[in-house]
Amino acid sequence: MSEVMTRRVPGDARLESRPATSDYATFYAAYVDAAPDGDIVATLEREGRATSQLLRGIPESGASYRYAPGKWSIKQLVGHLVDAERIFAVRALRFSRNDPTALPGFDQDDYMAGASFDDLPLAELTAELDAVRRSTVLQLRHLTAEAWERRGIASGAEVSVRALAWIIAGHELHHRNILRTRYLNTA
Repeated sequence: MSEVMTRRVPGDARLESRPATSDYATFYAAYVDAAPDGDIVATLEREGRATSQLLRGIPESGASYRYAPGKWSIKQLVGHLVDAERIFAVRALRFSRNDPTALPGFDQDDYMAGASFDDLPLAELTAELDAVRRSTVLQLRHLTAEAWERRGIASGAEVSVRALAWIIAGHELHHRNILRTRYLNTA
């Protein structure tokens, strides 16, 4: 079968199947479960737009708000989304290309300590998140069916490329829910 014939296209039923629990570490189950059923690439596009729209409605004057002492600001939450999606997408890229290298985990608090998100305008962070999401969507959309099923080791556990896409989506939804309920106090 030629690669062109196995390339994923919108409407491909294989994009709609959730990863099996054996495709990811238990730690990620809440993220995978949070992602809605359906075409995961379409979900990433749709939910990315929704998150961007929500962020664009937050005035710069409120972007440094923290809902409790020691919690991240809204800008830091957005920066974390950017960092995490980049890392998950790189994992998906490497595993989809048959890279056998086991990849280390990342400590979100260490990453935050090394970042300066509060010094950046929220609009720039939102634009960066949009760019990262667009890149992720294109990367996943262009994978072959075989690449989509490949696996690798990240954070000491086996994970499939399919699971990484669902983790990205669920991670975003998790943090968007926190943004709405704890920062913006909206339903």
